[in-house]
Amino acid sequence: MLGVAFGIGVLLALVGGTAAHGCVAPYELVSKMLQRLEESVKADELPNPSVLLAMNLVGATGTETSKWLLQQIQQEAVKRAQKDMTSGEVALYVLALLSSCQNPRHVHALGQTINLLEVLQEKTDEEMASLDLEGVPKTTLYSVSLDALALCLAEAGGYQGASVILAKQALALESQLSVDTRAVAALAMACTYGETDLYDVRDLLQEALWVVTNGFLNEQEEGGMIGNIYSMGLALQVLGATSKFYFPREWDCAQAFSVVYSHDYRQPMAIAQVLPALVGMSYLEAASLDCTASTGVSPTLQPSLSPKLSTTVVPRVATITVHYSIINKLQGRHFSYSISVRVPDGSTLLKVLQAAAAKKPDIFSFQTEQTSWGPMVVSIHGLAANPDDKTYWKFLSGSDALQEGVGTYKPWNREHIQAVFSLY
Repeated sequence: MLGVAFGIGVLLALVGGTAAHGCVAPYELVSKMLQRLEESVKADELPNPSVLLAMNLVGATGTETSKWLLQQIQQEAVKRAQKDMTSGEVALYVLALLSSCQNPRHVHALGQTINLLEVLQEKTDEEMASLDLEGVPKTTLYSVSLDALALCLAEAGGYQGASVILAKQALALESQLSVDTRAVAALAMACTYGETDLYDVRDLLQEALWVVTNGFLNEQEEGGMIGNIYSMGLALQVLGATSKFYFPREWDCAQAFSVVYSHDYRQPMAIAQVLPALVGMSYLEAASLDCTASTGVSPTLQPSLSPKLSTTVVPRVATITVHYSIINKLQGRHFSYSISVRVPDGSTLLKVLQAAAAKKPDIFSFQTEQTSWGPMVVSIHGLAANPDDKTYWKFLSGSDALQEGVGTYKPWNREHIQAVFSLY
């Protein structure tokens, strides 16, 4: 972990009137969330470009953490961009580099130099080819939205066609795009709207942006929430940055911000998405930051990227019982198994899965993949999720789908958690 103390004056400047919509977050909240974001940076984990992007957008540039994170992102881009990154991952790396005032056309690390924009354009072309041939992208429309946004902000080619497709998807009557996808698509379309000279394209984008933003406003009117607590960050970014597309209607940002204030964000990716909105910024500003500006950040702890041995005596803690079921009524041989396990109070759901697997490995074995949102369960009892047939493992508490991942959700005593093999 890297630790820094942020100057009060800097954060007050960030939260003291930068938002065009008039809503600003309290200094204490921004400071706490920024500190948690810093603490999430670990030497033994892959760098998260969304974390660096958020830190730069809120003005925390030039810190030891951001410098180290930038270096790691450059190294990972050189090592993995062309080989095993999706188009959306490459797009996030481009956005992180742009927000650090780095040229994504010349990413140098480990004695090598790559053109990350060229890689992104190639991967975006693959997405578009799949859309033309099969009607669906190679990965997801969320990734295509990130692609279009990054290419547009970097003033590269290939984003206009992607934005047109995103606009048509947003306008389709049968479209059921998630809040996250609609939000990033809106940011991409807003960027393209400001760059294109084609009147028919601008008209299409304007109509789509009107539909998306008004849809968010309509949803918020039902209680303040837009989607779920983890989709609020991107939705707030959009509503703060695209007011001209829903004008003369007004956004009740105070109601939306109160929803955010009521939740104790701890998941780094969720913090990285909501934090820019709380200081009146959005991903649309990623390429226009002043990286030479003084942040007023004064390091108080030297970076320590080596694991430390702890000699602290861990006190005995209370335990809870969690009931856990795995159910497949979708593919192959159907099954339904249940087990009760005891774990320390405050444990994450991942600990429950591990306890079940340790107790009955022949039944409750599972596999995870690390994502920017934390570990994602991809296989249980030998049955693996498959994006080609749109299957995944859905976790529920009773009949309600969990809004957090297994690495952050903390079950309560006697809660019944179900993992159900499902279609999306």
